[in-house]
Amino acid sequence: MKVLVAFGTRPEAIKCFPVIAALRAEPGVSVVACTTAQHRHILDQVLDSVGLQPDIDLNLMRDKPSLTDITVDVMNRMNSVLADERPDRVIVQGDTTTAMTTALSAFYHGIKVGHVEAGLRTNNILSPWPEEANRKIISTLADLHFAPTDLARDNLLRENVDPAAIYVTGNTVIDALHSVRRRLRAAGTRANLADPKLLALLDGDKRLILMTAHRRENWGDGIAAICAAALEIAGRGDNFIVFPVHPNPKVADMVHDMLGDHPDIFLLAPLAYADFVLMLDRAALVLTDSGGVQEEAPALGKPVLIMRDTTERPEGVSAGCAKLVGLATHDIVTQTNLLLDDPTTYAAMSHVSNPYGDGTASQQIVAAIMGKHRAATVQYKT
Repeated sequence: MKVLVAFGTRPEAIKCFPVIAALRAEPGVSVVACTTAQHRHILDQVLDSVGLQPDIDLNLMRDKPSLTDITVDVMNRMNSVLADERPDRVIVQGDTTTAMTTALSAFYHGIKVGHVEAGLRTNNILSPWPEEANRKIISTLADLHFAPTDLARDNLLRENVDPAAIYVTGNTVIDALHSVRRRLRAAGTRANLADPKLLALLDGDKRLILMTAHRRENWGDGIAAICAAALEIAGRGDNFIVFPVHPNPKVADMVHDMLGDHPDIFLLAPLAYADFVLMLDRAALVLTDSGGVQEEAPALGKPVLIMRDTTERPEGVSAGCAKLVGLATHDIVTQTNLLLDDPTTYAAMSHVSNPYGDGTASQQIVAAIMGKHRAATVQYKT
């Protein structure tokens, strides 16, 4: 069996590399790792961190591309790749333009599609945008759906996806996180950071708050509100904020303008994945509008405050390890202060079993592809 695994963004690479490794360990499987490089420089950091060398690098990133540009470029180049490689199956992950367009191209070629992280839904086509539309399109095209949770499976069943095509596996990001964390701890690796003050703080007792913000629907007023909250939180004096800043100018310009001069806020270039894992391991809590961090942080017992109005990962909220706080500066600050000041609230969020899997998702996905894993057998009940 020949399997082509496509990825283009940093999160996709993180969540795909354990699947690629598991496929390559399976006898009788030939693997082609193909990247569109939708996020060129921040993608390369992950590839270096995990030792993944793509077999095909389309290098499609251009300056300030529109979604239409990315879609057209991926479709044109992936059409040629699939015609040349003729894989038996294509694997895509998540909800990016790379994933959606690759799945569509594979469909046009009559190639089967497996969808990793299938079934996530907010049920609002505009939030997140365009991701909610992308993942629904992929679900229509795929014949194998690797749902990370029971709730994701139920979302697919509600949409009349065949139960025999759905496999609840956990999320591969947990596989990636534990793999890299074990390696770093065994090697005694320290963060590869240039700022001596930050390195000193990492060895001290001050609490680290890890912050990420980049989502398209938060550009403008949302990012401004997040930055205003960061100023208030860092102003307490008993913590410091590490904020890896997305390179998109619509995010980076405002973040640097508002936060660049604060002595306890460290604005970093996007971190290599190994350094990000080290920061997460050291953090007291996480403030984020991104997706994968909502799954990674609970695996390490870190409370997550989600700076969005909706999330396609409600399992963490239901379990109690994550909380939707919206985008009002006051609400972000209030909920952060509660975690910093109330040990009972902190313990209630940090001592929760991770709802996103046990770190064996990749092996389960390969077993399903090879016909060794039983699919969902229950129908959705209203």
